[in-house]
Amino acid sequence: MANVQEPVFEGILLVDKPSGITSHDIVDRLRRKLKMKKIGHAGTLDPLATGLMIMLIGKATKVSQFLISLDKSYEGEFILGLETDSQDADGEVVEERPVPADLTAEQIKKEMEGFLGDQYQTPPMFSAKKIDGVPLYKMARKGKTVEREPRFIRISELKLTQWDSPKGGFFMSCSKGTYVRTVLHDLGQNLNCGAHMSSLRRTQIDQFSIDQAKPLQEIQDMTLGDIQNRLIPIREAVPSHVL
Repeated sequence: MANVQEPVFEGILLVDKPSGITSHDIVDRLRRKLKMKKIGHAGTLDPLATGLMIMLIGKATKVSQFLISLDKSYEGEFILGLETDSQDADGEVVEERPVPADLTAEQIKKEMEGFLGDQYQTPPMFSAKKIDGVPLYKMARKGKTVEREPRFIRISELKLTQWDSPKGGFFMSCSKGTYVRTVLHDLGQNLNCGAHMSSLRRTQIDQFSIDQAKPLQEIQDMTLGDIQNRLIPIREAVPSHVL
């Protein structure tokens, strides 16, 4: 009797991440589903965030540095008047200030224009960035604040998509390593009322769109053969000079 050949998993898998779990949780679930350890991702999303994640299966993990460096696009919402320690809705409120009653969408759009272009951004304390091997968020949970080195980022697009005081919607395209919640926190500072990010969804990573992704639960419910058929070959995902 001929042996049934097991599927070979190697390539890029596009996943629509749900809110409430970490990026590493997705890695763990795929490892259990595919029964293999060689799985990674090309860029984290905070637990609060949803949307597109590039999962690297098998030999695709070798091109992670190229895929991590790609520009990304997001959509989401923010709330003015409330600052949190994490700069998003997962944190504790640390300050509340009134939102100017006469604040207009045009004023917010004008302020957003000032964030466009090349700049340096200081990573927030509530982040996975490590200093001396310790993630910043672990220090932050103990009430510690340490000096962080600013990182070069580029914001190519930042638009106000809706405004109903104190809530606003936004769209942003930016370089790798940009903390979207920090941009919104800084926007609130510039508007003299504070702000925090209330939701975030990653919609695009260079040529990869959220429309190409499947929800995590749907992938977990697929057969191994169906997952194999969804894998994007490495050669189609990266330029030939990277391979």
